[in-house]
Amino acid sequence: MSTPTLDRLTADLTTAMKARDTERTSVLRQVIGAVRAEEKAGPAVKELTEDDVLAVLNREVKKRRESAQIYTDAGAADRAATETAEADAIETYLPARLSDDELAALVAAVVADLGASSMKDMGAVMKEATARAGLAADGKKLSALVRSALSA
Repeated sequence: MSTPTLDRLTADLTTAMKARDTERTSVLRQVIGAVRAEEKAGPAVKELTEDDVLAVLNREVKKRRESAQIYTDAGAADRAATETAEADAIETYLPARLSDDELAALVAAVVADLGASSMKDMGAVMKEATARAGLAADGKKLSALVRSALSA
């Protein structure tokens, strides 16, 4: 059960271990563990696709970003920096994010294609925009852009 991203994670773990890079080793072990846990989640072991692995990585980045914000709010800057560094390390395995301009153009195209005109259409627009953007879009930014496009 292997995908290109999982193979890369495993190879990078070996390299980090040989280089005695404890921080990177720790992050990679956590991420690989999360992928393996996803494989075993549910009643039967399932083989993950590349998209499934990327979704797990995306979830791990999101967890760390949220933790970093909580630590920052609590005044624990050193812990926040650690969480941010981990999120940045994991993010290198994800596809590049769309810029704000590209995201706005995508939302405008979806709104035009669907003929959406009010907030009642937000669910349909979000579904289509998320499908088109995939993991290259941040859900919060996408939601805000759709909301502003439909309320204008």
